[in-house]
Amino acid sequence: MSDFEHALNSYLDELLSFARSKINNPQLAADAVQDSLLKALRKRDTLRDESRLRSWLYQILRNTIHDLHRKSKRSLMETTDPDTIATQEEMEHIACSCIEKLLPALNRDYAYIISELELKQKPLKEVSEHLDITPNNLKVKRHRARRQLKERLEQTCRLCAAHGCLDCDCDSN
Repeated sequence: MSDFEHALNSYLDELLSFARSKINNPQLAADAVQDSLLKALRKRDTLRDESRLRSWLYQILRNTIHDLHRKSKRSLMETTDPDTIATQEEMEHIACSCIEKLLPALNRDYAYIISELELKQKPLKEVSEHLDITPNNLKVKRHRARRQLKERLEQTCRLCAAHGCLDCDCDSN
C-alpha cells in the first residue's frame, strides 16, 4: 500500500460519517465514499498540496453526493407515468387562470408586478422604469410578490408543489 493509499484509508471513517449525515441510506453513503476514493486515486496527480488532502477528499465526496442526488431526481422523473402528467400547456392554462383570479387579492404593486413580469413577460427594465424604481429593487419586490401569490394559491387552490397536484377551486371563491 502506497503512502497516498494509506493516507486515504486514514480518512475513511471520517468520510463515511460525513456521507451518512448527507445520505439517509447507509449503503448509498458507503458507495459514495467508495466512488469518491476511487476518483481520488485516479486523480491524485491533480492534488498540488499534500497538506490539503483532507479538504480535497471532502470536496470530491461532496461532488459525488451532489451527483447522486441529481441522478436520483432524474430517475424519479423518468419513472413517473407520462399519461398522468398534464402537459406544460395545460398546466400553464390552469395556473394562469388561477393567478389572474387571485391578482386582486394581492397588494396592488405586487399584482401589477406579477401581471407585467410573469403573465405579460415584459422586460424587467421596462417595468422598473414604469414604477420609477431600480431593477434591483424590482427584483426584490418580484420575489415578495411571488411569495404572496404562492401563499394565496396555497390557501385558495390547495397547491401542493411537493406532490405536483392541483385541486383548484378558484371559481368557487
